[in-house]
Amino acid sequence: MLELANLSKSYGSNTILEIDHFSIPSGIFWLLGHNGIGKTTLLKMIGGIEPFKGNIAFNGIDLRQSPVEYRRSVNIGEAEPLFPTFLKGKELIELFAKAKQAEATQVSFLLKTLDVHHYINTPIGSYSSGMIKKLSLILAFLGNPSLILLDEPLITLDKESQEMIQTLIINSWKERNVSFIISSHQELPITASSLSKIMIRDRKLVLLDNIINAGLL
Repeated sequence: MLELANLSKSYGSNTILEIDHFSIPSGIFWLLGHNGIGKTTLLKMIGGIEPFKGNIAFNGIDLRQSPVEYRRSVNIGEAEPLFPTFLKGKELIELFAKAKQAEATQVSFLLKTLDVHHYINTPIGSYSSGMIKKLSLILAFLGNPSLILLDEPLITLDKESQEMIQTLIINSWKERNVSFIISSHQELPITASSLSKIMIRDRKLVLLDNIINAGLL
């Protein structure tokens, strides 16, 4: 369970999010809202990489009070990540794997699944946008998270890779009960037994009706 309390975010005098209290249970959720409404900001706040006012806790672990423990349970894949260009992809994965206590078998599985072997040993500065997106997604799945936040996970990916991400999401939910909050302007080719939508409206969050046995649209 993700708990948001007295949560707010402003840029100067412009308040974009103001959430008194909102709870998000286990499951796969599609975060909706028009451009500039605060979807990316909200995911970064929940992911612990954007400052905020208020409180965020996941499964009883408070982000402010126990930041290391919290971040081991909550992973994030950004829409347009900025990685050190001088590092090789494999080096960055090794850093994240150590921090997230990921097993070597999991790293090998993700490298194979997203088919990155032909470039993972070269500097990130030479990567295309699609290569960077795959690297970002690998990092998002590393370790043993209970919640994964994915911001525009399908952009710059080919159809085959999009299908792979769909499979990873569904299998993670079914086999390990990993929850997801996904922001996407693209159609999400995901089906599951129970899917829900969350919308940002008037600076607040609204949980829309569940969609049973259907795609996220």
